[in-house]
Amino acid sequence: MRYGIFGDIHANLEALEAVLDDMQANAVTHLVCLGDIVGYGANPHECLEIVRSLGCPVVKGNHDEETCDTRHLKDFNQSAAHAILWTRDQLTEEEKNYLRALKYTRPVDDFTIVHASLDSPESWGYVFSEMDASASFTYQTTPLCFFGHTHVPHIFMRDSGLRGGFYSKVKLQPRRKYMINAGGVGQPRDGDWRAAYAIYDQREQTVTLRRVEYDIVTAQKKILDAGLPARLAERLAVGR
Repeated sequence: MRYGIFGDIHANLEALEAVLDDMQANAVTHLVCLGDIVGYGANPHECLEIVRSLGCPVVKGNHDEETCDTRHLKDFNQSAAHAILWTRDQLTEEEKNYLRALKYTRPVDDFTIVHASLDSPESWGYVFSEMDASASFTYQTTPLCFFGHTHVPHIFMRDSGLRGGFYSKVKLQPRRKYMINAGGVGQPRDGDWRAAYAIYDQREQTVTLRRVEYDIVTAQKKILDAGLPARLAERLAVGR
């Protein structure tokens, strides 16, 4: 099986559609979503509708959670909070109930998925460093775990020690554990504006990072037309 691992869509319809087309062109057979379907972008309803129609495993992201809550957004910057409040008004109660029901972690075949970290997934900690990954590895019961949240494609490997770094394609080795970030579909933050996702080839035991161009001008215009902060449109072009 070839799994398409994608997340951090952030209501960017143009990026999501381009990624799904690329998956089809690359013979992906199964899809898995790492959360944050909504937030930041201008098409939360459409992106949520597409992900739900795929019938694939999905975990909850922090923007998914906050969109269906009424708490004060103290942990979000002004632009992110503005987008969440706007998104709350766009979604139906039924759509919010779907987001509420999502789990923080899920086993999928021979791997695990989580939006943030495994050690405390509901706290939305970021896994940027070997130290961050070390805490998650303690709770990892499968050889492989895919995560998101940072919007930065990164791999951590544990054997006798713990190493981390960027990747393009990796061959998984037995008796080692891996935590792999699939990057962000709708708002990459590694300096590359193109949408990112990963393909896990179960038979070949490889994970490949894919970068996909999309209609960024349309995505930016929709954000501005919706009255969302201009910064959310501008950052798409620089991948930050």
